[in-house]
Formats: sequence, structure tokens, C-alpha cells
Amino acid sequence: MSKFAKFQRLFVTFLIAVGFFYGGYYYGQQGYIFEVRKNPPEITVKNRYPKDQTIEFERFWEVWDLVSENYLLRPVDPEKMVYGAISGMVSSLGDPYTSFMPPKVHETVVNSINGAYEGIGAELGLKEGVLIIVSPFDGSPSKEAGLLSGDKIVKIEGEITFGMSITDAVSKIRGDSGTVVNLTVQTNSDEPREVPIVRGKIKVPSVAWENKGEGTVYIRVSRFGEQTNKDWTETIQNINVQVEELDALIIDLRGNPGGYLQSAIHISGEFFRDKPVVYQESATGEQIVFDNDRIGLFVEVPAVFVLIDKGSASASEILAAALKYHNNAILIGETSFGKGTIQEPRDFSDGSGLHITVAKWLTPGKEWIHETGITPDVVVERTKEDVQAGIDAQLDKAVELANEI
Repeated sequence: MSKFAKFQRLFVTFLIAVGFFYGGYYYGQQGYIFEVRKNPPEITVKNRYPKDQTIEFERFWEVWDLVSENYLLRPVDPEKMVYGAISGMVSSLGDPYTSFMPPKVHETVVNSINGAYEGIGAELGLKEGVLIIVSPFDGSPSKEAGLLSGDKIVKIEGEITFGMSITDAVSKIRGDSGTVVNLTVQTNSDEPREVPIVRGKIKVPSVAWENKGEGTVYIRVSRFGEQTNKDWTETIQNINVQVEELDALIIDLRGNPGGYLQSAIHISGEFFRDKPVVYQESATGEQIVFDNDRIGLFVEVPAVFVLIDKGSASASEILAAALKYHNNAILIGETSFGKGTIQEPRDFSDGSGLHITVAKWLTPGKEWIHETGITPDVVVERTKEDVQAGIDAQLDKAVELANEI
């Protein structure tokens, strides 16, 4: 082969490589994802940003007019119909974490994240279309009534909940303090039982702590809300003043349904610096890393233990995974809930709101734990009988391991 022929082949190969690079970049920007499989060879192209589609709303208005003019119990409430239509549109996505909330429900949800509202004090979720208790909040009516993380809510005031959205369930369960809501609840494979719960004013501190002695401090984080960073800072200041020697920390994230991502990042900054806390991955596969750069007080603590259970979700799982990855924290308890998506809240002028899933989150090791959860290093179950008897084997195990240091 002549030198010219070799040069020509090399040049053509170069042009093809450049073409693939810029072509891939262009289509990536347009929302296309290329998937290559070797056995058998296959290339799949997906467009995450489909072209605009022309949708005819004639049928919508035809149904609107027919209902408005012919429904037996006229007049209909047009505002309720609009909110219902929007809720149905969002629900059609099949994502339990993407939801539209009418003004009253939206106000309640926002207040619950910040730890002040009227209701039973529990985070709700969906597992395979079944409404469940993700976690009852500390000191809440639901906790006092004996509800547990993972309990199925079969009925609300006699109405079957299968297929019911979280938004609808919230609107039926929440209510004025002092009133009663009747739930039919099932724990594991037990027979369903009726549980009347007196609603109350829920105001739960997001961070609390206790000196366990022998150089061990226990910190309970019940949620990641608007005041959590402030509560955490005050807690750390108290620990710094009152505890002379700190050998081990126990971070309790059991029953913590999550909340604001930035709160989890803020707390992680107490333990490590300039390292990834979490990766956010968009629909196009683009990844954004979130880390922290503040100087924390717990960077040099010899041992960290984290308590998790099936009520630990979202931001709780982010914090637990980060502490395990960077601080060799020992996770104790039960497999966590498994919520690996990020929702972006949107508030509207009429008081309504939309939570829309915009990305997935990955651990510092770039694992996606959605619907699988995080498996603890030390598995310790806490039964319904233990809870009723005031026995906390999970916390006891953490204290035992801390004292062995």
C-alpha cells in the first residue's frame, strides 16, 4: 500500500470519527440517547424531547358542555372540574411522585414538610398501586395510634383506596384538629383492622439529640424541611458545648420521608468536605454533581452509625449513602424505602402547586436505588410488638457497637 493510500485511509477514518463526535453531541443536545448492545449487535435511538404534537381539545370541551348542561346535580363546580382535569392529566403519567395539588391540599403539603399542619402526622406513599404509610412522624396521632412504616391503608372512611392518588388520600385524611378520621389498616399479612385517629396540630422538631454517654451521641433527624438546617446548627452547637469527648455518632433517619435535597447536602457537610454528596441525572443522561465546601465539626469523629428502615426515603437515603461512602458509616436496621427521583415544586398564583419528577439521583458511587432501597450493613428488625413494648433493638445495637470502639 502506497504512502498516499495510507494517508487517505487515515484521513477518512479521522473524518468519520469527527463526524460521529459532533453528530453525537448534536443529537445529545436535541434529547436523543444512543444505546448500543453487543450481543446481538443493536443500536437504539431514543428521543427524550419529541416534536410538538397537535392535540385536539374539541372532545374535552364537548364533554365539559355535556356535563355542565345535563348532569343531574347541577350546577357543577367549574373550578373543581378544572382541578380534576389537571389532576387526571398529571396522574396519567403513572408516576406517584408527580402530582398536581389544589390550593388547600398544596398548603397542607407545604406545611407538613415544614412540620406544622393539622392531620394525623404521617407521610403517605404508593407501592404497586397500594397506599401505604411511609412513616408516622414522631409524637404524632398516627404514631400514638400504632401505625407503622409499611402499613397498608386499605380504606379511608370506608372508601377503598386501591388506585387512589396520594393527593386524593391526603385531602381525605387531613382535617381540623380534634376531628376523627377512620382508617382501615393492614400490617404485613395480618387481618385489616379499623383504626380511628383523632387529628391533631402537628408540629415536630426536625432535629433532636441525646448524650448516650461513653463518648456516644445520638441525633434524630425526622425530616428535611425549611427549618432543618437551622435546627441542625443549633443541635451541633449544643453538642459542641456539652459533650467533652466525642467518639461515636448515631444518626437516626428511620421514618424520615425526606424533603429538601439541600438540607441533606448541608448536614453531610458536617462529616466530609469537597466530595460528591449526590449526582443528579437528567432525562438526557447529563449528570450534575452536588458537593459541599463547608468545614464541619464531625469530620474527625472515629465512628458513625446510621439507623435506617423502610420509612427512610429520598433525602434520608441520600444522606445515608453519602455517609457510608465517604465516612465508612455502618448502616443498621432494615432496607430503606427506595425513592431515587427528584421532584421540582412549582407554585401557582391561585395557591395550587405541581410536583414534577425532573431527574433521578445517584449515590456517590453512582448507584440508582429507586424501588430497591439501601441494604443495611447490620440487619436488625423492629417488630410491631417491639414498638408497642417500647423496645428499640436497632438503637440498642448501634449503642452496643459504639461502646466497642
